[in-house]
Amino acid sequence: MFSESVIEHGIIQAYADTIYIVHANSQITLRIGIFSPALAELHKTSGVDCSVFITAWNPFSRAVDDQINDTRQAMLNQDLLDLGVAFYEGIGQHTSGNWPGEKSFLALGVSLDTAKNLGIRYEQNAILWCGSDATSHLILLR
Repeated sequence: MFSESVIEHGIIQAYADTIYIVHANSQITLRIGIFSPALAELHKTSGVDCSVFITAWNPFSRAVDDQINDTRQAMLNQDLLDLGVAFYEGIGQHTSGNWPGEKSFLALGVSLDTAKNLGIRYEQNAILWCGSDATSHLILLR
């Protein structure tokens, strides 16, 4: 399915094994390929039909210092403010606990093209994009 990607299979599997948590009015948990009723409701109440779960942490899945990650995340925060979209803080946490959780955002109403461009700008292997079906789709960027 992802045979054309340069991303190692183990990293792609790690994304599949990760739980993506959004700190909205109530906590929303996202999993790749699974419909989220809570996300569907958030989309509905926010008047949007899509969202992206994205981080600026650990470019290309290479661990870097938390201070560097926080600086990158602050830049992404500003980009989302500049886009004028509503967004919530979140965290991506691998189920094994062997990889530190990565601070993230769920940004509402961000088109797939814009989401991809943000992911590329912040040197991410992938983003989690959710369309009108409120199902999280892993979008590989390399």
